[in-house]
Amino acid sequence: MVKKLSEHFTLEELLFSQTATRKKIDNTPTPEILANLARLAGVLEVVRAELGNVAIHVSSGYRSPALNKAIGGAKHSRHMRGLAVDFTAPAFGTVLQTARKIASLDLGYDQIIHEFGRWVHLGLAEPGAKPQGELLSYFGGDYLKGLISKPA
Repeated sequence: MVKKLSEHFTLEELLFSQTATRKKIDNTPTPEILANLARLAGVLEVVRAELGNVAIHVSSGYRSPALNKAIGGAKHSRHMRGLAVDFTAPAFGTVLQTARKIASLDLGYDQIIHEFGRWVHLGLAEPGAKPQGELLSYFGGDYLKGLISKPA
């Protein structure tokens, strides 16, 4: 049975991981993380509407600590709390255009990262915490401030 977290986003799509499937890693969220995922899905609904109601393709949502370690994720990744998602919206535009549009919205995001020119990382603050509103780009190496194209 498909569990909808919001009109357009399901729990399954925010939990799915090829690595977890292949390595038989349990990626089951706790009730607290489930609440965070529902909040994240609500923010994704706003993003979807602001992008002209185009489909959002989630590539990474929740990651259990074991899954995060298996893929080499950041030690304190918000993905492990159900507070981050990586995605694209090809029908809207490029990843950089998508990231910039989301940054222009009043979403109370903690972090938007233009990663490798391949996806947008959207991170939310912990419930009750003040969002940082951080904008970064990452192409390997150091994080760069702002949403920028890959440097030459």
